[in-house]
Amino acid sequence: MKIKLLRSSILIASIFIVSNISFGQLPDMKFKIHYGDNAKAGNYANVNGIKMYYEEYGKGAPMILIHGNGGSIADMGFQIQYFSKHYHVIAADSRAHGKSGVGEGPLTYEQMANDWSALLDVLKIDSAYVIGWSDGGILSLLLAIDHPSKVKKFAAMGANLQPDSSAVYSWAVRWVDKSASTINSMIEKKDTTQPWAIYQKYFDLLGNQPHIPLSDLHKITAPALIMAGDKDVITVEHTAQIFKNILRSHRCIFPGATHLIPVQDPVLFNTTVAKFFSLPFKRPDTKELIEGMQF
Repeated sequence: MKIKLLRSSILIASIFIVSNISFGQLPDMKFKIHYGDNAKAGNYANVNGIKMYYEEYGKGAPMILIHGNGGSIADMGFQIQYFSKHYHVIAADSRAHGKSGVGEGPLTYEQMANDWSALLDVLKIDSAYVIGWSDGGILSLLLAIDHPSKVKKFAAMGANLQPDSSAVYSWAVRWVDKSASTINSMIEKKDTTQPWAIYQKYFDLLGNQPHIPLSDLHKITAPALIMAGDKDVITVEHTAQIFKNILRSHRCIFPGATHLIPVQDPVLFNTTVAKFFSLPFKRPDTKELIEGMQF
């Protein structure tokens, strides 16, 4: 299966539409290598009843890159290009995205996270660094919760624990509801101009999932970098809530940035993540902080 969208993921498109930002503000994402459609680097793995498409680049410690809703490997081109100089990068199309299979039944984040875990098993990789953007950020959280041994460190950009206005700005919730209604209407009309059934699965993820209890974050043992833009679709308060409930975590709010910083300012995004991955983690306790102060 291969699904082609006009520019990038549905979620990215939604943010542009609602924010009245033109696609022209995105940087040129044409690379010499056709990420997501590179026969030299691509392969399929049989995981959990589907064929999951993935591409491998570079040498070094394993790193997986997880794209967002409606997206594909191609959305992570800036990250592949940067991190493959120092890591063995594995980028894949999540279930029902890009060239990967759809499978039976509803699409869930838990199922998709299990697919990523199974992919690592197929590749005989015991653990990896993880970068997840948007829905990929949610999947990175679930990998760290449900498959802790598979995650060395992870960086989650624009993740949320629930789909309502306690986590996502109300304008985005309204847009998802309206778009889902339009998609359902097109399916009822038997319109064939777009793959509406797949879009319906994407919007079910956006509108009705995930539901990750805060208590599950307490299970995470891997060092985490929790990121968002201060003009993100995810509220700053919700990002802070995720950060506060993961013991070994850093938080980064990119000033003036939107949900799209991995493509709008890849230099800042990539170097921030690279610094986190390369440094040993140590959060000072209160005593250390006080002793280090100058009065």
